[in-house]
Amino acid sequence: MSSPPEDPGSNYKNTRFNAVRHGVLSVNTVLPWEDEAEYGSLLGALVEEYAPRGPTEDHLIEEIAGVIWRKRRLRLAEAAAYRRGLEKTTEPFSNTVSAALVQVESTAPGTIVDAVMATPSGTAKDLVALEQCEAAARTALGILRGGKAGAYDTALAELDERTQRSWQEEVAPELEALDEDEDTDDDMEPYTADAAGLADFLENVILPWAKGRRGKIVNRPLLRTQALGEALDFDRLEPLSRYEVHLDRKLERMLAILLRLQGLRRSADPS
Repeated sequence: MSSPPEDPGSNYKNTRFNAVRHGVLSVNTVLPWEDEAEYGSLLGALVEEYAPRGPTEDHLIEEIAGVIWRKRRLRLAEAAAYRRGLEKTTEPFSNTVSAALVQVESTAPGTIVDAVMATPSGTAKDLVALEQCEAAARTALGILRGGKAGAYDTALAELDERTQRSWQEEVAPELEALDEDEDTDDDMEPYTADAAGLADFLENVILPWAKGRRGKIVNRPLLRTQALGEALDFDRLEPLSRYEVHLDRKLERMLAILLRLQGLRRSADPS
């Protein structure tokens, strides 16, 4: 029994994507530290979308893949330029805080970093936690001022875990952590573990801290906007922007040529 006649186009249909999928140009397109499999996936997707036929269309597909790959790399370079700018902007001695706010109570180094990294949901959670801490401190302070028996233990139980931990550190400092050669301030009296000491701590430490903390959290969007604006380094981004325009124009040309060729092929081959 003879074999069925072979479709002259079947061999080509089975092999015509090989050269493109193997990426003849990928040797020079994908850098050693980049993911060649990811580039191959991009190339394969373009092959499936445009179904190139012949070496000319294969070449155009690879050119298109190379442009898209370089545009991806360009985005990474742009992000790196912003990160370098943000490193300078968030340095402790930068003027970002003073530029963003009319009146500043604190320019702690972490203030700008917190503002830049914070998300809206994270900021909302921080505000809720702060409000709970402040409300607990005021409730505890009211209990202490009432002067009833057991007020100290009752008030202490009202406080959130962070405030309780801070209080324990105040009344039981780690002596081994102190530098033996460092002179202590004789004017600072340690807090006493009683109602008077806790009330003093809440009124003069925790509540003022909460007020300052609230200001930092509320002003995060303003600090973030200022920091991101200062991070825009035109000297670094302008060449990247020009290169992106060049890639866009090249992509448009390659696509136009490919689609024109495929249109001519279809009109010449009605089948």
